[in-house]
Amino acid sequence: MKSIQKYLLLILLVFIGLSCSNNNNEPSPTPQDLSKELTIFHINDSHGSIENFAKIKYIVDQEKKENSVILACAGDIFSGNPVVDNYDPKGYPMIDLMNKVGFDISEIGNHEFDYGETVLEDRLNQAQFSWVCANVNMNTTGIPQPKTYQTITKDNIKVTFLGLVETNGKVDEIIPSTHPWRVQDLTFQKYNDVIGNYSQIKETENPDLYIALTHLGLNTDKYIATNYPYFDIIIGGHSHSVANTTVNNIPIFQAGSNLNYLGKIKLTILDKKIESLQYSLIDLNTYQNEDSSIKEDINNYNNMANLDEIIGYSSAYHNSQQVGYFYTDILKNEMNVDVTFQNTGGIRNSLDQGDITKREIFEIDPFNNGCVTYTMTVSEIKNFLKGSKIAIYYAGIKIEEANNEVIIKNLNDELLNDNTTLTIGLNDYIPAVYDTYFTQTPTYKTYTTAEGIIDYLKNNTTPINYTSYNNYFKFE
Repeated sequence: MKSIQKYLLLILLVFIGLSCSNNNNEPSPTPQDLSKELTIFHINDSHGSIENFAKIKYIVDQEKKENSVILACAGDIFSGNPVVDNYDPKGYPMIDLMNKVGFDISEIGNHEFDYGETVLEDRLNQAQFSWVCANVNMNTTGIPQPKTYQTITKDNIKVTFLGLVETNGKVDEIIPSTHPWRVQDLTFQKYNDVIGNYSQIKETENPDLYIALTHLGLNTDKYIATNYPYFDIIIGGHSHSVANTTVNNIPIFQAGSNLNYLGKIKLTILDKKIESLQYSLIDLNTYQNEDSSIKEDINNYNNMANLDEIIGYSSAYHNSQQVGYFYTDILKNEMNVDVTFQNTGGIRNSLDQGDITKREIFEIDPFNNGCVTYTMTVSEIKNFLKGSKIAIYYAGIKIEEANNEVIIKNLNDELLNDNTTLTIGLNDYIPAVYDTYFTQTPTYKTYTTAEGIIDYLKNNTTPINYTSYNNYFKFE
């Protein structure tokens, strides 16, 4: 009897042991077995730069052989490279290459609005990746409404991205830093008025990671980490920073600008928390390997652009401020006006000594701003300069500040009466931003500021040299 009992007990112990194993007769997983490996690559503020996409494609494809990968962009993919900005249709090469490289998601940056609503609609529809932005409403424009947040699933890993764009484009309006006339039909909210609506995403969406994909600038990202601490990671843009920092236990990353760098976040995730994180910033200008197919596409876009036509000659190197003097003087002659103004932020590059190409002018002025003229009194010009406190380059007059007042003289150093009327030529971004000082209906030219410069240089062979000029003013 005792032997039967022992036999039954042995059978019971074997049964219990088997039931504790999985269906494959393997041991139950340890916590280490439950961890998930993920690599997130990120860029921001590429501004039309396309040269290094072939390297990104190669790097990402190599990583995919070893790990799950997400490729993200934190905005501002347009405005800065004439190959992209002047392509017909505008911006097409950038989206085409991002599709082929395999981007998963992008935040909408302020310069995504630079081409206007119709082009933005086309580019968003062209994209094969997701767009996110929680503080824009496209209303009835036909532009696809981006998701406020989007969950990307790779293998068994879920990552939710919340998108946010800056809205500091105009003092009296809530719009991004873009041409105000190009976002008239869209509605924006300040990021801090909406971000609290998404504090529970980690619970409702149940992702492994919750990431803020922002285009707000590094200082704002740090503020978010301190005051809205429900993100696992913040990946940012807008300030063109190289950032790898931690605030309030939240890692914050930004990968410079102009596609010079690719950020790489290598993660181990356990129980929906970051168990380990390794960050590296890949210098794409020194990296050697490339995807040949993407490189061929890039070469084709560059060859089609026809930007290396020589249109003038510069007898000296001009820094960006000296370019501003050159710009306003040339436009004064091209537009046939008394005075020209150029906002300092509209000059985006220096000018090398030697031959001047079309490419250089478009790199100096990438925004496709139109040329407009106004008739204004000297008094109205003073009110504009004093009230706006705009930093400008100018031509056609002399401007000084004395005793907290603006002094305007002609080129003969004679004081101009406040009632004197002058014709003013400028890019249409300035009156769009400072519309309280430009209340008339302007006269529109048929060309952009960059096209005006190119036309003048083509028809005038005198070498350019504005290194001795000092036509800068900002009311203090």
